[in-house]
Amino acid sequence: MAGAEKQGRQAKSAPRPGAQAIRRAVSVLRILAAGREQGVPLSEVTRSTGLTRPTAHRIIHALIDEGIVEQNEGTGRYAIGQQVPELALARQSRSKLLVAAEPYLSQLSKLLGDTLFLTARTGLDTLCVARRIGSYPIQVLSIEIGARRPLGVSSAGIAILAAMPMRESRKIILANETRLQAYRVNATAALNQILTARRIGYNLRDVGLVAGTRSISAWIRGRNDEPTGALTLSAIRNRLGPRREAEVAEALNKTARTIERELRALDRSRAS
Repeated sequence: MAGAEKQGRQAKSAPRPGAQAIRRAVSVLRILAAGREQGVPLSEVTRSTGLTRPTAHRIIHALIDEGIVEQNEGTGRYAIGQQVPELALARQSRSKLLVAAEPYLSQLSKLLGDTLFLTARTGLDTLCVARRIGSYPIQVLSIEIGARRPLGVSSAGIAILAAMPMRESRKIILANETRLQAYRVNATAALNQILTARRIGYNLRDVGLVAGTRSISAWIRGRNDEPTGALTLSAIRNRLGPRREAEVAEALNKTARTIERELRALDRSRAS
């Protein structure tokens, strides 16, 4: 019996044939997804993935042959191909996070008056899945729906990492370190931001993605208490002084806890 158990463990730890090629292809696709319609040059793909230029070129052109990647003839940049959204039609159900959060997003945006973002965690990245524009005359539209960033770049990403055990968040920052450089983010600075967010219970980004702005993010936990996303409010700097910072953080955290309860209710309903 002991021998059989040992063989089972060895089989699980042994690399699966073709797994490396698949992982490389997926890592390339994630970089291209961050480039959205504009696309990404081959040099950015190699720098962000750590792949050699010939390897990255070979993977990209194999994906082009399959319709998964397209190349802009004018710029030479590579982008996600039209076949990807077509494949996604096979599963049209919305994410649980969006279903749970949607009833509260407009309500919270109206209450606070500034732009509100809902961000989901997807692997080593964040993905903006919803945005609500507030009533204040000056709105900060720093991220569009569908924008993808490495964990550690945005305010939401820091908040999500702050909700993890420090060992895990440090591991993700190191895995993303090369990609962070493209956004002029220092890994050590990101880790310090995570520590601060853990201490105060939310993340304050003093310099937003748009100059002259600030952002506050509250993490959202899902199944098994793991962080699944974040709520972020972005505003011009004079809208987020110390007093309002505390008020906004409290409102974001309160709504985040409500969304967590909705997520648990969805899990129970789907299990029954």
